Amino acid sequence: MSEATLLSKVTMLASGTWPFLLVSLLFLSLHHGPSHGFTLKNCTIAYSENNSDVSVSCRQHGISAIPDDIPRNAASLDLGSNQILAITRTDLRGLSKLRTAQVEYNFISHIDDGAFADLGELNSLFLDENRLRNLTDNMFLGLSRLVFLSLCTNQISFVSPGAFQPLVSIQWVELGSNQLHQITDIAPILKFPFLTYLGIGYNKFTSFQSDDLPLNISNIKMLELSMNPLRTFSITKDIFPHLKSLDFSKCSYDIDWNVPNKTFLSSLTSLALSGCYISFETYSAMLQTAASLQQLSLLFMEKFIDDGLIDVACQTPSLRSLDAILNKIGFVDDNLLWSCSQLNELKLSHNDLSGMSEHALQNTRQLKLLNLESNQLKKVPLAVRGLARLESLNLHANFISELSCLDFQNLTSITALNLKRNLMSSLQECVFQNLNNLKELDIGENIFCTIESSLKGSLQKLETLNMHNNRFLQLMQGTFQNLLSLSSLDLESDSYYNVYGGTFEGLDHLKTLSLSLSVYEKATFRGLQHLETLSLHLTFNWKPNSLQQNFEPSFSDLVNLKTLVLKTYDTYSADVSPDLLSGLKSLESFKTEKFFTRSLHPDTFKYTPQLRRLEIIQSGLTHLAPEVFWPIPNLKELDLSNNKLSSLDFLSRANLPKLRWLKLSNNELSIINETTFQSLPALTYLDLSDNPLTCECSNSGFNQWILNNNQTQVVNGHQYPCAFPVSQKGNMFLDFDVRLCWVDSSFLCFVSSSCLVMLTLLASFVYHFLRLHIIYTYYLLLAFLYDKTRSKKGTPDSYDAFVSYNIHDEAWVCSELLPILEGQQGWKLCLHHRDFVPGKPIIENITEAIYSCRKTICVISRHYLQSEWCSREIQMASFRLFDEHKDVLIMLFLEDIPVQQLSPYHQMRGLVKRCTYLSWPQATQHSGVFWQNVERALGAAESPTDNSLLRV
Repeated sequence: MSEATLLSKVTMLASGTWPFLLVSLLFLSLHHGPSHGFTLKNCTIAYSENNSDVSVSCRQHGISAIPDDIPRNAASLDLGSNQILAITRTDLRGLSKLRTAQVEYNFISHIDDGAFADLGELNSLFLDENRLRNLTDNMFLGLSRLVFLSLCTNQISFVSPGAFQPLVSIQWVELGSNQLHQITDIAPILKFPFLTYLGIGYNKFTSFQSDDLPLNISNIKMLELSMNPLRTFSITKDIFPHLKSLDFSKCSYDIDWNVPNKTFLSSLTSLALSGCYISFETYSAMLQTAASLQQLSLLFMEKFIDDGLIDVACQTPSLRSLDAILNKIGFVDDNLLWSCSQLNELKLSHNDLSGMSEHALQNTRQLKLLNLESNQLKKVPLAVRGLARLESLNLHANFISELSCLDFQNLTSITALNLKRNLMSSLQECVFQNLNNLKELDIGENIFCTIESSLKGSLQKLETLNMHNNRFLQLMQGTFQNLLSLSSLDLESDSYYNVYGGTFEGLDHLKTLSLSLSVYEKATFRGLQHLETLSLHLTFNWKPNSLQQNFEPSFSDLVNLKTLVLKTYDTYSADVSPDLLSGLKSLESFKTEKFFTRSLHPDTFKYTPQLRRLEIIQSGLTHLAPEVFWPIPNLKELDLSNNKLSSLDFLSRANLPKLRWLKLSNNELSIINETTFQSLPALTYLDLSDNPLTCECSNSGFNQWILNNNQTQVVNGHQYPCAFPVSQKGNMFLDFDVRLCWVDSSFLCFVSSSCLVMLTLLASFVYHFLRLHIIYTYYLLLAFLYDKTRSKKGTPDSYDAFVSYNIHDEAWVCSELLPILEGQQGWKLCLHHRDFVPGKPIIENITEAIYSCRKTICVISRHYLQSEWCSREIQMASFRLFDEHKDVLIMLFLEDIPVQQLSPYHQMRGLVKRCTYLSWPQATQHSGVFWQNVERALGAAESPTDNSLLRV
């Protein structure tokens, strides 16, 4: 049904009983117009605590065009990994505050000239992994503040001479993996005064010659030429005086290297070479040209290293760093590094290194950093012992199973030692005894069972200790007591171990601790008064009786703890004590996983009034009491994802006025009341993904709230599918047309109830004010019908008069009226107690008596006025009076009743005003005259007269 048809029907319905306002309100409710809500159709606004920058992500949403509802105040926009085909001139219009735009991994083959014209504040633009072929003159128009531009992995083969002209602030340009083949294409870029980096690797360049570049000087500092089929590299003039880094890795052909003057590359400090078809002589020429070289990277150069390339490189006096990575070096002999006495950094990682000669590093005693990561070493090489100046040693990912007391004996200057991912199961007490300056120690992912004795050396300056994922059985008291400077300790593991009281005593400066607990004592965390972050990986595989004794660790000593993480990977079910968080008055963040498997006690957070972030995930919670949140009114972030919540009613009374971030994904929410979120005035981020939402009228309010609220972003709200009913499956929740709900149910209920109310009011009004008139009309109708029937039959009058009186006045009628009128004057009278037909309805007797008599005598008193039947009798007689226009009514007043007292009796008051009546109280002294007047009235002609009766 169209809105026009609907409105016409509503107007017809309302025309008789409703004002125009009703139709107007309905029109407004139907015409809500396009949504300008905070929920974006294809994007998400990243949550930010201070909301200073608006970051929008549309990544991996399957969109084929840039959405038109991107907020105009967006500072960052991610459109990566979609199916966008082009960027038009209007797509990014109005985004004047945008500073970063990521549009990589799409199918963009065309960009309109001026498409970025409104992006005057844009700093970084990523267009990698698209299908661009040409860069036109006005493509980047308006990007005067752009600093970083990446066009890597497109199909660019042509660059217009003026394409980069608007980029007056550009510093970093990446054009790698394209189809560029002429060095003149990138010449305009080299002219920019602030250019720092130019990446043109993996293109089709066969020649790089300064003579082909129409410029006198370039300020470029880094040039990347890897993976080009270069055959000629010629610098015959000093156009790169500031060039510091040159990447020649992975060349395809031998190169004609022509740099006749070493001063042309006098600023070159970093050079990257890799396995190519270049000759040894060419490599030697390159190295000899770079007289100021400080850092050299050699990748996939096994053949040339065997031929002595490292020796040639180390002939450069300025060389300080050598990276010989991925070269399949199996053994370092005495000669390989003999000439490298000046080196400060040596990286031999990711080789097949299984050993070194004892004197392999004899001439590299200046080394401060040695990286032997990802090799096949089974022990620490003896050659390392002589590196007294070594500050960082990386032996990560080898096969070292044992450490000797002499391995690090002379490394007194070392500050960082990485032994992660080896095969060590124990450490002798003497291993680290001379490492007085060690600050970082990583021995994670080994197979240690105990470490008590190994940490009793002189590690008093150690700040970070990583023992993640080992096989500890227990941690005893005093294990870490000598680590006086330790601030971060990671003991988390996939296996569990016992931690006894006093284990962490002496760690007065520890701020971060990760543990995997099986059994602990009450004093486990004693001495950690400065701890700020605690992560516990818990297990509950014990009997119920021990569970009650050891279930919860005591945190009462952690008065400065700000972050607590409780993770449980076992299946268990237990009640958590309301005193779990006792003593944590400074706690700001509490994260749990599979921990609260039953409903939380209302007092769970009564000890943590400063809590800002709360995460209870994967716990199977079915409901929560609002009282749980009352002690933490400062909560800003709440994550209840991966539970079984079916209702959010608890949020309505949770008292969370500062809550801004709420995640409820992967629960069992099907019907959501939008009023729930009205109790969260600060809410700006809401995630309800992966819930079985119902697309029926019961959710219409929530549907409209998502579309129309301007504060809370419902993350990916337009991608929520309908789970119920079955007929709606495959549709989207926000596509459900709620207008049908308003018309078919809500509106009709409103109209029906309103009509009922109006009818009730009308009936009450009629009953209160018009009741007598309705009754009068009813009896008039009966009299009219009877009169017509009687007239047709020609029935003669049976009585001279019908006497209408109240039972209270019957004595007067029988003692005064009857003897005179019937006994003396001879009139034939009809009295209801004497002449009504028994068994006949009263109303029929009254009607027949009035119409079968010539006259009707009404004996009126106060009792008469209050009688229902008397009222009907006089109403019927008065109708006959007015209908037949005959003088048929005689009124005898037994009491003096003022006219104002007749006001409630509208009919009687009208008759008194129009007709002459007889008064018995005024005839007490002249009763004969009274009865003569009655006789005269009974005998008078039936034609009405103006004054047929006289007042006595």
